Amino acid sequence: MSRLYGPVHRSLQDRFDTRRLADNVEARVVLTEVSPEHKAFIESRDMFFLSTIDHQGRPTVSYKGGDPGFVRVINSKTVVFPCYDGNGMFYSMGNLLGNPQVGMLFINFEKPHRLRLQGIASIDDNDPLLSEYAEAQLVVRVSVTEMFRNCPRYVHRYKRIQPSEFVPRSTCETPLAPWKRVDDIQASLPAKDRARVEREGNLLSRAEYEKYLSDVGSRET
Repeated sequence: MSRLYGPVHRSLQDRFDTRRLADNVEARVVLTEVSPEHKAFIESRDMFFLSTIDHQGRPTVSYKGGDPGFVRVINSKTVVFPCYDGNGMFYSMGNLLGNPQVGMLFINFEKPHRLRLQGIASIDDNDPLLSEYAEAQLVVRVSVTEMFRNCPRYVHRYKRIQPSEFVPRSTCETPLAPWKRVDDIQASLPAKDRARVEREGNLLSRAEYEKYLSDVGSRET
């Protein structure tokens, strides 16, 4: 009995004559605990992709970034990561509270390698690790059900240029996201962000913010 494949997977495997190969991969590669090799890889990453299921049963995928080590393997069955300040939607966090099934994809773009993890997520407002992540709003613990590495042949090579200055760090104050300084969004901001804009100034018009986006060559919410 396969842990990974269901009838629809089997139908495609049979159609393309890959059932034997799929069984071989599952037997050799699929784990139910985090190995020392996978732990080292996960904790070396500064980003990953998080898949969750929304309230309508739709799959969603979100990019999560931080400094290397922001995702921790605290034991062979548990992976932990923080939820930092975002755009206020709490979309991924709300999804996993409604449906704890999650997927995590870790990639090395400089030396092609990728690792997939499936698990059950939980959030505890009193998680003792919350204080260990600067400015984290929540800490997510994922109980590992399956994990496996994927063939890296289609991973394009990209080089990291520089880390984001907006990642929270205990050694310095985190800059306020530029979009929070835009004049037409002030009324929608949480009180603490609105107060910081009033204190620091540097209010932006929508046109100025669009120019900022053009200048830095990136997009923000």
